[in-house]
Amino acid sequence: MTWSALVVDDDAGVRQSLRLCLEADGARVLGVASGRGALEALDRGRFDVILLDLWLGSDSGLDLVPDILRRQRDVAIVVITAFATFDTAVEAMKRGACDYLPKPFTPDQVRHAARRALEGVRLRRQLAEAQARLEQAGADDDFFETESQAFWAVLKQAARVASTGVPVLLRGESGTGKNVMARWIWSHSPRAGAPFISVNCPALSTELMNSALFGHKKGAFTGATADAPGKVQEAEGGTLFLDEVGDLSLDAQSRLLRFVNDQSYERVGESKERHADVRIVAATNRPLEDEVRAGRFREDLLFRLNVVSLVLPPLRERKEDLSALARHYLSRACARQHREDLALSDAAERAIAAHAWPGNLRELRNSIERAVILSPGDRIEPDDLGIPSAPEPLEQGALAGGVVTLGADVSLAALEREHIARVIARGPTLEVAARTLGIDSTTLQRKRKRYGLA
Repeated sequence: MTWSALVVDDDAGVRQSLRLCLEADGARVLGVASGRGALEALDRGRFDVILLDLWLGSDSGLDLVPDILRRQRDVAIVVITAFATFDTAVEAMKRGACDYLPKPFTPDQVRHAARRALEGVRLRRQLAEAQARLEQAGADDDFFETESQAFWAVLKQAARVASTGVPVLLRGESGTGKNVMARWIWSHSPRAGAPFISVNCPALSTELMNSALFGHKKGAFTGATADAPGKVQEAEGGTLFLDEVGDLSLDAQSRLLRFVNDQSYERVGESKERHADVRIVAATNRPLEDEVRAGRFREDLLFRLNVVSLVLPPLRERKEDLSALARHYLSRACARQHREDLALSDAAERAIAAHAWPGNLRELRNSIERAVILSPGDRIEPDDLGIPSAPEPLEQGALAGGVVTLGADVSLAALEREHIARVIARGPTLEVAARTLGIDSTTLQRKRKRYGLA
C-alpha cells in the first residue's frame, strides 16, 4: 500500500539518501530543507510519517513538533539526530515524536524506523475508526432497522449514493437523524478510512465561520496568535458534514461555493490558494428554496449541494419503528443510569405509540432518558415519559366474528396487536398465520417481538 513521507533536513545529501531508502519501501516522498518548508508542505497535503532533523541550521527541529501536530494530529514523527542521548530521546517523546534515528544510519535502519512509525499510525487510525463506529453503532444501531416503507426508501437511496463522491443534501425536520445518516453515508463510502468532520453551523458566529471552515493566518484578526487549519483541511480525504447549512452567512456561502466547485480555498488573512480532497454532506431543516427566494441563501450553492437530496421522514411517519426504537433507547439509558431493572409498562407502550413526537427521534430519546432517571419503580409509566396516556386496548368483546367495531376508542397499534394475537392463536402454524395476515414470516416475527406476543 502506498504511503507518504516528509523528510525535513537542511542537508541535501541526507534528504536524497532518505528519499531513496523510503521510495524503495513504497513511499511517496517529499523533501524540504527548513521548518517553514515543512509547515507549508503540511498545509498542502497529508503525510503518514515525517523524518525530522534535530537541527535545521540554527533552529531546533524539536520546536517544530507542536506546530506539525497542530496541523496533522495523527502523523508519526521520527527525529533524526547526530547527538543521540537518553535526554534527547526523552525530550523528543515529550514534544510528540514517536521515535528517533541516530546518525550515521544504514538503509535498513531507516526502513525499520519508518515501518515502525507507519505501523503505529495505521494502528491508531484503525482504532480511532473502530471506536467511532462502535460508538455510533451503540448509539444508533436500531436507527437503520426499519419496517417503515418511507424510511426504507431513503435507506436504499443512501446505499446507492454512499459509494459515490457527489455532494449530498439531507433534508428533514429537526431530530429526524440527519447527523446519523451523514455518518452512515461516510462509513459506507470509500472514504471511511479518512476523517469525518462535523461543523455545527448555527453554533458559530458569522465572524468565526470562515475561520472555522477554512482556517486563518496568524494576525488575521484579534486573537489569531498562530496559523490554524480549518475543518476543510482536517477533513482531507474524508467527509465534511455541514449541519444546518442554511445558517451559513452569505460570505461563508460564497467561499463554500468556490470550494465545492473546484476544491480550492484560501485561509482568512492570506491569498495563497490551497486545495483539499473532501466530500461535502450537508443537512438542513429549512426549505432552502424559500431561503433562496428571500435572498438568504445562494441559488448556485443550492444547486451544487443538492446533487442528491435525501428527505428523512419524521417519526410520526415511522410508527412501525416506534416500539423497537423506544426499547433501544431504554436499553442504552438504563446502562448509562445503572437502572437495569426498568421496563416499559403496557400503558407506556400505548402512550408511545399514540404520541405524535413533534421532536422526532431526539424527543423520544430524551423522554426515555428522563423516565429512566425519574421513574421510582421498575416500570416506566406515561407520566414518567412526560407524554399523555393513551386509551386502554380493545376489550375482548370489541372484535366479534372477525369484524372490528368501527369507532372504538383504541389506537391502530392496539387493533393490530389484538388482531395478530387472535390469528396466531387460531394456528396451526406461524406460516399459516402470516399468510392469513398478508405478510411474510419475517415481518410477523418482528411484530410479535414488538408487541410482546408469545
